[in-house]
Amino acid sequence: MEQDKIRNVAIIAHVDHGKTTLVDELFKHSGMFRDNEKVAERLMDSMDLERERGITITAKNGSYEYKDFWINIIDTPGHADFGGQVERVLRMADGALLLVDAQEGPMPQTYFVLKKALANNLPVIVVINKIDKPAARCDWVVDQVFDLFVKLNAPDDILDFPVVYASAKEGYALAEHTDEIVDGGNMHVISKMITEHIPAPAGSVDAPLQMQVGTIDYSPYLGRLGIGKVVNGSMSINQPISVARRDGTIKPIRISKIFRFTCDEKVPVETAVTGEIVAVAGMDDVTVGVTFTDPDDPQPLPLIEIDPPTISMNFIPNDSPFAGQEGKYVTSRHIEARLQKEILADVALQIEPLTDGVGYRVSGRGELHLSILIEKMRRENFELQVTRPQVILIEKDGETLEPYEELTVDVDEKYQGAVIEKLGKLKGQMEEMTNENGMARLKFKIPTRGLLGYRSDFMTDTKGMGMMSYVFAEYGPWAGDIVNRVNGVLVVKDACSAVAFALFNLQDRGKLFVHPGDPLYQNQIVGEHARAADLVVNPGKGKKLTNMRASGTDESVILTPPVDMTLEDCIAYVNDDELVEVTPKAIRLRKKTGVRVRG
Repeated sequence: MEQDKIRNVAIIAHVDHGKTTLVDELFKHSGMFRDNEKVAERLMDSMDLERERGITITAKNGSYEYKDFWINIIDTPGHADFGGQVERVLRMADGALLLVDAQEGPMPQTYFVLKKALANNLPVIVVINKIDKPAARCDWVVDQVFDLFVKLNAPDDILDFPVVYASAKEGYALAEHTDEIVDGGNMHVISKMITEHIPAPAGSVDAPLQMQVGTIDYSPYLGRLGIGKVVNGSMSINQPISVARRDGTIKPIRISKIFRFTCDEKVPVETAVTGEIVAVAGMDDVTVGVTFTDPDDPQPLPLIEIDPPTISMNFIPNDSPFAGQEGKYVTSRHIEARLQKEILADVALQIEPLTDGVGYRVSGRGELHLSILIEKMRRENFELQVTRPQVILIEKDGETLEPYEELTVDVDEKYQGAVIEKLGKLKGQMEEMTNENGMARLKFKIPTRGLLGYRSDFMTDTKGMGMMSYVFAEYGPWAGDIVNRVNGVLVVKDACSAVAFALFNLQDRGKLFVHPGDPLYQNQIVGEHARAADLVVNPGKGKKLTNMRASGTDESVILTPPVDMTLEDCIAYVNDDELVEVTPKAIRLRKKTGVRVRG
């Protein structure tokens, strides 16, 4: 493959602005599929969780042919919690496609990913996506993007960025949004722009080998695969090379397989040269950031700098009365092995053993980052308990600092009062407010603690019609105490099975989380009390049977449907004296110790 015909491009954007759909269309219009071939929607979202949630969680590699060029595409996550993925894969790219929604314009994560791209001196092509929206405002969005580049002090050559207008969903791209769509449209304008404005990869084939691993993949036959760009030199199968590890040590290995990406599939090849993005097998314990280099002249590349985590949770073995009944992997040894495996691929995650008990403190970028890890573990038959997330504080010049987020909220004007009031109680400070066509965009600076569990309140306050997104801003002064939950909880007195008659009588006490027939244990949380104090209850208490006919009708036991809480809801709901029990079959809330309240 000729080096000057290779283009390596990262697709970056705010969450849900259409990155993965755009990649699908680029592949389809490249002619790499047969006309009658069935192609999966969101082809690059290969994980079950990605398809279920409609978000990209891990960066993916793919490629396609355009004329005589070979274009390597890196699809990156859009959610702030997975920013560590973006930071490390940008090392593979020689340019970036910045996708911006034609209606929403630049959002917090747009700012974050563009900042990372400019830090790597990558030329940027701006793609205004979703121009088929009725409320699209392309000229306004281009102005907003330009202001964002200026705000980030982009150099003059990058500031003069080219713009493409597209609707990835409808499968067309235009040089100007006023142009007509010809023959149903195609995506060739974007491919042409990539070949003209993104440079070929630098480096020399004759120099000593250098390839830094940016992502990890797994093959059931070959084990762990390191994916990265060959920065200098070349490599071939069975070639002896050295690996420069993150701790500075050098280890000799032999390459057993090399794969090039074609669409979303890996195709085995004999050799790889400078500029190519390939997957390499041969090292069992390969990790992100290591450099494959020449054994005679080892030259490690600089380690990838990752922003520090802002939130931590304790992962501890399950010790509830139901421990070991629903999961296969239940011990601290199992949990440690799984967490160690995770940090090999996710460098934004940090793990340390607890000093005051059995378990591990896991630190990450945000609630979603850690909850996705927990969800993956429960689907792999793990059983564990987790504590409420805690923000990571730092000490500087004798002052305690906590992480702050930049929050952007889009709501209908009639709901903005409720949102401003709620965020004010959570120590949020409004920095900007704009109103247009009956919609308000509010920008806040708010402690990370204030956003824990806020999303469900936000959806309630805006009747499900609001949009909120946030990105880490900086560390700032401690904002004071923030109340997580005003109400107490309903706690089970003794082990039992939930009875409809008892639950019916408990409905007046608060909201319930369990169904009739659910097995319960002592100190399990079965609902939210209507008052501030915790209340011990007996949800297994049945109706006393006598030979006297009841004056009322037994058919009047009508239960309000219980609140079904997701894993994220549970994690945000619990207080410091409570735990979330996670098993493959259930998610339960419980008290750490008994509640001494008469009930």
